[in-house]
Amino acid sequence: MRLRTLTALAGALTLSLVTGCAQGGGTGASSNTVTYWLWDANQLPAYQACAKGFEKENPGLDVRITQLGWSDYWTKLTAGFIAGTQPDVFTDHIQNFGQFADLKVLEPLDDLGIDDSAYQPGLAANWIGKDGHRYGAPKDWDTVALFYNARMTADAGLTPEELNSLDWNPDDGGTFEKAIAHLTIDRNGRRGDEPGFDRHHVKVYGLATGGGGYGDGQTQWSNFAASAGWNYLDKARWGTKYQYDSRTFQSVIKWYFGLAKKGYMPPLTDYNVQSNQQNTQIAAGKAATTFDGAWMISTYAGFKGKDIRTALTPVGPTGKRATMMNGLADSITKASRNKEGARKWVSYLASDECQKVVGGYGVVFPATPAGTEAAVAAYRKKGIDVSAFTEPVADKKRFRTFSYPIASYSADMTALMQPAMEDIYGNGKPVSSLDETNDQINLILSQ
Repeated sequence: MRLRTLTALAGALTLSLVTGCAQGGGTGASSNTVTYWLWDANQLPAYQACAKGFEKENPGLDVRITQLGWSDYWTKLTAGFIAGTQPDVFTDHIQNFGQFADLKVLEPLDDLGIDDSAYQPGLAANWIGKDGHRYGAPKDWDTVALFYNARMTADAGLTPEELNSLDWNPDDGGTFEKAIAHLTIDRNGRRGDEPGFDRHHVKVYGLATGGGGYGDGQTQWSNFAASAGWNYLDKARWGTKYQYDSRTFQSVIKWYFGLAKKGYMPPLTDYNVQSNQQNTQIAAGKAATTFDGAWMISTYAGFKGKDIRTALTPVGPTGKRATMMNGLADSITKASRNKEGARKWVSYLASDECQKVVGGYGVVFPATPAGTEAAVAAYRKKGIDVSAFTEPVADKKRFRTFSYPIASYSADMTALMQPAMEDIYGNGKPVSSLDETNDQINLILSQ
């Protein structure tokens, strides 16, 4: 659900818009149809239910929903902006928002009367562009927690209370690293903290790998960096300088990827975004724990024969736990053929009426408090405890929540940070190499 966009098409989009090729507008068949795109198949039934409610309240208006896989979604959406075949409304990701807003392919939504206080804190404000206009209506939110195989942790003598009380630091890893080491088992049955442990032949890793983490490290290193007091940018939103050259950040990254050198986390070569993600490693019994997002709750709960539970992210050097709190939104395309109908649909999507319906399906946390409550109740009925995801939002004294970095040229940042982080993780390049990468990113950002 929250993975990566394709940066090549972003460049094509820029070129086409500059040269005036993106003309025409939308795939809406008529003024009676609103076309809507989303990528998450798990959420499709919930939004189909919302569409029925919307159509009942708006006779004569039909919502046509298209669900596409993550990669196809962004490829076709970006191509649609160029060819004029984009939908009226689409599910937007904060990673792409800055670039779409800068390229002026989004319709301002100031007239919808979105009230920040009607949604979970920070969600609505994230969709205000540099020009002061709103381009997204809050849809849902997610945080990150530690998923763990309860049988493996029990066999290692680790209780749920201990897993929820872990701490970490970049010097010795704290009790978090001790736990991960103890959960790691080599082919001879020795644990990572026992004499004779063979780090070159590991049967079960203490922590699954999510790859290098690109420039955001959402489900990899972001909670560690934030709980150490680091920020992506010089400002919370629309910053002008990234801070990957920070000594604090680099000490976190050196420690985090150092877990792989010690044998507690798989090498980069074991990770594949298509076939061997964190959840795949957990499902196969190749890893005992992993950090992952709330959008994956149902996936982990569905692993047959495995009792997968969740724990809070560890306490960092600042004395707080941290987690990225990301949120999706619904945006209207500038070239929509049915802007009036699109506005009505987006308003409905952002309302308690729809969000409580979505929450009732128990697949995501909707943006409104009432929608969130409905989701928590739905998960509870399924026997799933989601407190590791909801507590950080409710308790700001003990938790730090932070957003995905919001800035222009996010695709360029990702394109530069991906190989830089993989070089450190997979090839042993020094973390100080991020100084040069940071300079390159900030040079682009200053344009």
